[in-house]
Amino acid sequence: MGCSPDIIEHCIFVKEIAIDLAKRCKAHVNLELVIAGALLHDIGRSVTHNVAHGVIGGKIVRELGLSEAVARIVERHVGGGITAEEARNLGLPERDYIPETLEEKIVCIADKLVAHNRRTKIEVEIAKLQEKHLNTAAERVRALYTELAGYGCVDLE
Repeated sequence: MGCSPDIIEHCIFVKEIAIDLAKRCKAHVNLELVIAGALLHDIGRSVTHNVAHGVIGGKIVRELGLSEAVARIVERHVGGGITAEEARNLGLPERDYIPETLEEKIVCIADKLVAHNRRTKIEVEIAKLQEKHLNTAAERVRALYTELAGYGCVDLE
């Protein structure tokens, strides 16, 4: 078991973006938590590359004895979050996987700002979600990004 070099490189890049966002925030952010969550956010891709990788990753993090806060970051980074109803429809355990804490939101958005291990604009990622007819996810990502802009973590584009 293990992640491919591409996934590892991606997680390292997401960590760098997440650190930048966290340091810009005017609110208190647990930087160590952001770093751990960003580095581990795609650990579930060691098992699957589908939407379940967040839930599977959260399980792996818990099995490793890491904090519940890190596990929640891993579970809640997929898309702009997943509601309990959406989770049920996707065959995931029926509970909310919507980012709640500032650290969860930062890692979620940092992940969306990385495409092919390069920084991208949030509107590009939102457009990709819309092309896949994932309009609810696109709106959640836009709302999270706007919320982080209110904290000074990102600039509105």
